[in-house]
Amino acid sequence: MEGGVTRDIDGLARDYVRLVLEIDTHEPGYVDAYYGPQEWRAAAKASPRSQEELKAAADRLLAQLGGFSATDTDSAARARVLAANVSSARFRLDMIDGVHAPFVEEAERLFALRPELKPLSDYDAALAHIDAVVPGRGPLTERVQLFRSRFAIPADKVDDVMHAAIAECRKRTLAHISLPEGESFTMELVKDKSWGAYNYYLGGNQSRIQINTDLPVSIGQALVLGCHEGYPGHHVQGIYDERAYRTKGWAEYSVAPLYAPAAPIKEGGADFGVDLAFPGDERLEFEMRVLYPLAGLDPSTAVAFDALRRATADLDGALLTISQMHLDRVITREQAIDLVAKYKLVAPVAAEQSLDFETEYRSYVINYASGETLVRDYVDRVGSDPAARWAAYEHILSTPILPADLKQ
Repeated sequence: MEGGVTRDIDGLARDYVRLVLEIDTHEPGYVDAYYGPQEWRAAAKASPRSQEELKAAADRLLAQLGGFSATDTDSAARARVLAANVSSARFRLDMIDGVHAPFVEEAERLFALRPELKPLSDYDAALAHIDAVVPGRGPLTERVQLFRSRFAIPADKVDDVMHAAIAECRKRTLAHISLPEGESFTMELVKDKSWGAYNYYLGGNQSRIQINTDLPVSIGQALVLGCHEGYPGHHVQGIYDERAYRTKGWAEYSVAPLYAPAAPIKEGGADFGVDLAFPGDERLEFEMRVLYPLAGLDPSTAVAFDALRRATADLDGALLTISQMHLDRVITREQAIDLVAKYKLVAPVAAEQSLDFETEYRSYVINYASGETLVRDYVDRVGSDPAARWAAYEHILSTPILPADLKQ
């Protein structure tokens, strides 16, 4: 109730959008994408409430959502997700004010997902396996780096290879998911970023995809990045969110805060996208047939590189444990760099880039490995039929949903 009048879900959603847009004035970059009415954003910038006023507004909105009585399933689902979103925004306001929580608690309060962390010793068996299969002598990390260096895409071919990769990701996505006519993206090669790639969803079914070339781009990254940033990942996710706003009138879908319970679903779904679009050995086959020749690399070496990729996938969760130890100040930055180099099998400069990302985005790092496990397990439960798997993925895109829902 507000002033004796029961708020409807659309009014509560508009209040949420206003809240998020005004938080962005206190933490620029908090809003990752917005394609709602420009007058809402202009109003937020012109007269934003103070952080204390925003905290009070978030508390009121949470109380209103807690007392909301839905008359249909859509409204009930929207109210539930909105409450989780507002709770995340409320905690982010505390963080902007300097409040810190332990890594796991921070992740759970921002993303509604508690990461499962394993001790680093659990990954030593995977390192031993990789040590046995990577040729050469000397430290494992150096041998892996040398091996990987043979599969770097020449700088003058990155643009062509990435466009070919994204085109195939799009083709395979369109075979299962209907996208609006005229949807498209532009791609840019950039430098001096803490991330490897980024999708800026611009609205109107358009995206700008940036690929960071500070470090060499591996041939094995091409389809991963194409699926993650493009199809069926962030570009497609943005299209579905905008569709929910424009066709259903769900205002909360007009804004995408960077820190929200949707993040593990979106990052995890984007990471899972390459295996959805290229099941089994189809990824390797396409790389050998199209991408290796386009990059000027020898296709006969692809099987060995793919074997390394599969083996190193067993190390994915190690980065979360290292991030927790570093952000909770159990270890120093220098120690964290050494551990990232060891467990990601990368050079110190790449380990530093990884730490730069973690330092900037903190517990956001859970959304990749933990989110991918969440989405993969959900889709795997429907079986191996491709149509059923794509339908399960599309359900995630088109339904108000929280991480906990994917565990059921």
